[in-house]
Amino acid sequence: MTVTENPEWRIANKDLEYTKVIVRLGSDIIDYSIESDHDVSLASMDMEMLYRALRDSNLAGKSFCLLWNMKHVTGMSLVYKKELAQLLYNPTVTPAAVVVYNVRPEFAMTVETITAMIPDTMTAIIAGNREDAISKAVEWRKTAPVENGSDNEYLRRKKEFLACLGRISWLNMTNQHIEMPHPDEQLYPFFKAVESLQEDIRENMTAREGEIEKIAADLEKQLTEKNILLNAQKELYRKLKDQFEKEKSALQTRISTQEMELTRISTAIAEKTSSLKELLDIIGSLDIDTGQKNVLMENCRNMIETEMIEKRLNIELTTTDSEFLSRLQKKHPNLNQRELRICLLIKLNYSTQEIARSVGISTRGMESIRYRMHKKIDLSKHQSLKSYLTDLAVATANQGSRY
Repeated sequence: MTVTENPEWRIANKDLEYTKVIVRLGSDIIDYSIESDHDVSLASMDMEMLYRALRDSNLAGKSFCLLWNMKHVTGMSLVYKKELAQLLYNPTVTPAAVVVYNVRPEFAMTVETITAMIPDTMTAIIAGNREDAISKAVEWRKTAPVENGSDNEYLRRKKEFLACLGRISWLNMTNQHIEMPHPDEQLYPFFKAVESLQEDIRENMTAREGEIEKIAADLEKQLTEKNILLNAQKELYRKLKDQFEKEKSALQTRISTQEMELTRISTAIAEKTSSLKELLDIIGSLDIDTGQKNVLMENCRNMIETEMIEKRLNIELTTTDSEFLSRLQKKHPNLNQRELRICLLIKLNYSTQEIARSVGISTRGMESIRYRMHKKIDLSKHQSLKSYLTDLAVATANQGSRY
């Protein structure tokens, strides 16, 4: 008999250290075996390799005999069993006969279950060694298909029992009809147990499906709630963004207005300072009483210095100063605009005399205002206004750096 091999009919399982091999004997006998130097438990069947061998052998959709060598097989995964069951009930590749050989005693019951599940249209044979298997395959090819049934009632019942268990376990068939023996028969309790097992599994599956549906409904509800929350947050974000843009636009308009006002004030101060300097030069050139001249010149110098302080104040007003004034006003809303201005000048380390000239009051009057502000802010007797404002400025700067 011609033996045909093909490198593509070999697949190695490196993890479990075995190789699945297919060879063709003659024209229509496919020999499927495991090459290994140790016992193995089969993980998956690799159906594609079998399909390829059938296509290459021009046996796709045709009748063929499958030899199955179990020499090193001591176990089989549930995945493998399910793939095998699907092969047996796949009308496009179902072999006309299956001959299993070299079966280990510890694996015999699994093999019997497999052969019990084989449809009546197929022939199932359990052979001894490879020569015996080939002999039975050749005999099958020459004669009509062998009946899978048995005249022995016990063997027939055993086959049906194993087939029921295989269909439940490997194909999840929990609604199959079970041919029950008569209640007086010895095997009746075993079939009754299988029937009860099938009902219990079906009930558990129904309960599990209900649990899954409930979980799915709960997840759908949570997803809906999350989407609602997300949409609400997006809407809130949109409103906050719109509000921010409006406030930003208003602040930009305010800044532009203040910059224009600052430019106007700076120009006016520069013009006034220039006029005062000219006046100072004129007074210096007058032929008048020296004492009176000195008084007039000192007054001019004071006015020039006051204008310069005012100019520096307008120029030096930074973002930090604005934040300081804003926080001070929120913290002490009872302070008026002049008092807020004085607080800023104190924070900027201007002297009492300089502040007095800037505000347009005497030094003594400035001291009285500082005393009233000390009480307005509610400072302790030993806490200075300068140290309080400095601490507030530092706290404002630290808070701003965190954003």
